[in-house]
Amino acid sequence: MSAPTHPVLVTGGTGFLGRSLVERLLSQGREVAVLGRTPSPELEARGVRFIRASLEDAGAVEAACVGMGTVFHIAAKVGVWGSRKAFFRANVLGTRAVLSGCRRHGVPRLVATSTPCVVYNGQDLFGADETLPLTTRCPSPYALTKAQAEREVLAANGAGLKTVALRPHLIWGPGDPHLVPRLLARARSGRLRIVGSGENRVDMVYIDNAVDAQLLAESALGETGENPPACGRAYFITNGEPVSLWPWVNGLLTELGRPPVTRRVPFAAAVAAGALFEAAWSLLPLRGEPPLTRFVAAELSKDHWFDISAARRDLGYSPRVSMAAGKARLVEWIRSAGL
Repeated sequence: MSAPTHPVLVTGGTGFLGRSLVERLLSQGREVAVLGRTPSPELEARGVRFIRASLEDAGAVEAACVGMGTVFHIAAKVGVWGSRKAFFRANVLGTRAVLSGCRRHGVPRLVATSTPCVVYNGQDLFGADETLPLTTRCPSPYALTKAQAEREVLAANGAGLKTVALRPHLIWGPGDPHLVPRLLARARSGRLRIVGSGENRVDMVYIDNAVDAQLLAESALGETGENPPACGRAYFITNGEPVSLWPWVNGLLTELGRPPVTRRVPFAAAVAAGALFEAAWSLLPLRGEPPLTRFVAAELSKDHWFDISAARRDLGYSPRVSMAAGKARLVEWIRSAGL
């Protein structure tokens, strides 16, 4: 199948997933515009139209949608700590601005990036699928606001605008500026602890596979007048190879010649510590993120892996890069980058 030729907008096009998607789009000869807060002269030199704006600037977000055949909405406020108001402005009001821009300017397709934590329920998730309800109670404002944003994206699906939401889980690979570097930094400083039994299984998705899913979702929305199964639906996106989290982390550290994580913290103790840290950061003028939160304690200790049958069926998604192959590429990149 040949790549579409219509212009596209990528919000958050300078982040890890967004930049990787932009690179793929450019390799296909697509006309690309990027909306983001930090200019990228390198992308502009390659023909990308850069729109400098934040998600809170509704007027700029709406105007950026003019003339687009697809909007890939990836930008979001991500993090484990912060005010509900700040997360709401970026993730909910920002998404509303994208939806308004698509409707006002006749954009036919919207591929929105959500997150698996929108189905957080405090329990282990074994092979969970899209029938799980969206969370309404979660200690993370990120999860709560992303759940609300996803709900509104899917509700907006209709004759004039086709929408789909993707839930990629723990995107990793070469170029990752967040997950792996933070993991390595904590391990290097001795601040990384195994939370709980250390036997929990999790899903991840390699960056190239996550980009594949974005483009497949765009194609799965079809042309004007069509109503394919993907319209108005959400999909978990993973490598389809759940791993035991802590053996995987220690395997990576060992390959890099670094000592494995051996210190443990019981789950109950981690949750209690997270609650104390959250209280301290709420009451005192402390900067940055707490070293631990209740949400992070749960994510580090519980099973959370997902059934991607729906994505395989409706999107034609099939992870091309295996966990083993991706890990080999990641190790090579870490060594070359001197992380």
